[in-house]
Amino acid sequence: MPNHSTDVKVLVQSIIDKASMKQEVYQKTQEVFTQFKTITEQFVNVHKKTFKKASHPLLFEYSDHGTFEFQLKFGSDVLIFFMHSNVFEIPRDYLVMKSSYIRDNKARSYCGIIHIFNFLADSFKFNRTNDMGYCIGRIFVNFEKHYFIEGKKELGLLFNNFPLNALDKKALTSILYSAVQYTLHFDLLTPPYDNIKDVTVSEMQTALDSMKISTGKRLGFRFQADEF
Repeated sequence: MPNHSTDVKVLVQSIIDKASMKQEVYQKTQEVFTQFKTITEQFVNVHKKTFKKASHPLLFEYSDHGTFEFQLKFGSDVLIFFMHSNVFEIPRDYLVMKSSYIRDNKARSYCGIIHIFNFLADSFKFNRTNDMGYCIGRIFVNFEKHYFIEGKKELGLLFNNFPLNALDKKALTSILYSAVQYTLHFDLLTPPYDNIKDVTVSEMQTALDSMKISTGKRLGFRFQADEF
């Protein structure tokens, strides 16, 4: 007959092991995120005088919004870095899941995630709550601080060697610079004319009162389909 006591002990140990592993992933992701904050703040401190001396002084600032968020504002853009509080397993259909790196230790497939969002600075300045932002990349970090980035162009193509790439100061600095560079090349486009040609008096009054005509860098287009 099955030993119920043994089964319960195995179950309890499995819960402890899984929870401990996820806690380690969370702690390592938090360490990375804290270092990311420091690097971004230093980047701003080193270069902000240059921005102030420009012929037209430009917005360039870092702001810390607590445990899970910080922002980098430059020119007409805002990058919001957001760390999710949960730990996730890499989807099974991802190519990296077939690597020997994962097969040798399945715990390596559990990751914390840091999202990088791009918004227009004016969206916050004028409280345009209908404006759209875009996730330009998300960083997967495991308990060994190995990482890969799922994202657009500079981010998604340059940082995709999960078995070999580990997050350190040099890697985080490179990610920051690439995110800023991608944002600079990701320009504001006008929406299709047919999307805005008809507007009611009420909609126009509301827009004029609160500037809520929805704006985004690719308004009217699916960002996922953009090609550069």
